[in-house]
Amino acid sequence: MCLQLSGDWRFQSGIPDPLHLIDELQSAQPEKLSFDCQQLGSWDSGLMTFLVTLINSCKQNNVPVLQETLPGGIQKLLHLSFAVPERKGHRRELLGQPVLAKIGNVTIELHRDWNDLLSFIGNLVIGFFNFVRGKARFRYSDLFYQIECAGPSALLIVTLVSVLVGIILAFVGAAQLRLFGAEIFVANLVGLGMAREMGAMMTAIIMAGRSGAAYAAQLGTMQVNEEIDAFKTLGISPIEFLVFPRLLALIITMPLLCIYADFMGIIGGAIVCATMLDISFYQYFQQIQSFVPPIHFMIGIAKAVIFGILVATAGCFRGLQCGRSASAVGFATTSAVVTSIVLIIVADAVITIGCQMIGI
Repeated sequence: MCLQLSGDWRFQSGIPDPLHLIDELQSAQPEKLSFDCQQLGSWDSGLMTFLVTLINSCKQNNVPVLQETLPGGIQKLLHLSFAVPERKGHRRELLGQPVLAKIGNVTIELHRDWNDLLSFIGNLVIGFFNFVRGKARFRYSDLFYQIECAGPSALLIVTLVSVLVGIILAFVGAAQLRLFGAEIFVANLVGLGMAREMGAMMTAIIMAGRSGAAYAAQLGTMQVNEEIDAFKTLGISPIEFLVFPRLLALIITMPLLCIYADFMGIIGGAIVCATMLDISFYQYFQQIQSFVPPIHFMIGIAKAVIFGILVATAGCFRGLQCGRSASAVGFATTSAVVTSIVLIIVADAVITIGCQMIGI
């Protein structure tokens, strides 16, 4: 069998798949294989890969290959390829980590995180007392900038999510209450859900993915660039100078964003009631005013303050805990978002259960 090689054989132009030719060799069982390279153009390692695969298949099928019919440069490269065969067992085997080793590593990591968290909380308390005494060292311009980033810059996404959540709550309530002719109680569902739960929680989740991740990335990048070490060398507390403006910014903006999210969610429910349930805006808002007292809105605002503290704390803690590489910054950002969302859900559950126990 003679194999004719013509044209350019390069990776960029595409190399034919040798599997079809190997199947033909296995079915034909030729006595030997030679090559016709008179029309062969330029070639690179793509041709060598093709030939090595083909020659190995011929050796397995006991078909001699006449390499003398190939160009001299290809013959030398093939000689180098097959000069020293690969030794069996020389590759390093990747063994899985034992279960006890995994448990030990997780335990050591949890212990390290716990110590870092206690140190961070202790420094945060010290910085809080310094702030109360008026001796905290941070710039108010940084505080105003962080308020702008966490507040007005987040209005668009908070508006979109809150309106959609209100629409979803109204749709869910209307699907069931319409069966009993109680469409007016959709206003109760939307008002109570947005005031107590969804307004604060959705705002907190948005800020966790937005501000919490930004805090972790900013402080993590400063850690990589050794700016945190420079603050410590100058005698400036990173907690006071970097963490407090971000923490205060979320404490100030989260209640305001929560009130705004409650209002936009109620507007979303009003749109559904007015377009699908033939309930006027006046009836809708009158029903909410009579059924949802201000205490429910106050509970949601209190939750928003707590959620803001958790988001800022988790983002800044993961940022200061960041390693010294670019991948560590990405891991710190991801960890900050996950930690914030978990803490938000746990805190919301604890607060809800506590309010039910004391009858609020």
